[in-house]
Amino acid sequence: MKRAIVVMGVAGCGKSTLGRALADALQLPFHDADDYHRASNITKMKSGLPLTDADRRPWLETLSALLCSPVVLACSALKSSYREQLSQQIEPTFIYLQISRQTATQRLHARPGHFMPSSLVESQFATLESPVNAIIVDAEQDPKAVLAACLRQLAGY
Repeated sequence: MKRAIVVMGVAGCGKSTLGRALADALQLPFHDADDYHRASNITKMKSGLPLTDADRRPWLETLSALLCSPVVLACSALKSSYREQLSQQIEPTFIYLQISRQTATQRLHARPGHFMPSSLVESQFATLESPVNAIIVDAEQDPKAVLAACLRQLAGY
């Protein structure tokens, strides 16, 4: 199962946690999209301001290039247009981690030192366009159960 996989969803859904575990299980490289944001984007988010589509465009172009080889990428990919940008060079498999606003907010409060404040949870949900062609997993579960569900669904995808 050597393909590009994008683990997506709102902040706090567990993209990075699952992405790392999935990459280990599938013996693929892991990349966190947060590591590819420009400094100006991080500053904006730290200030509690959501990014615009224009802010995201160069970031998504960089991420799209990463997906040209087998890899697991943790990336919010909230809008269908963002997923289309990520799919410009190759069609990755998207795994959508569903989570409630309440759980996302709680998890962000418990995550010290990250640039994404819990005040942006509402804007994340407002921006989210649930994917049609994706593996959908309940991210309210224990991380090991989320990983097991993903691996089961990937095997039949």
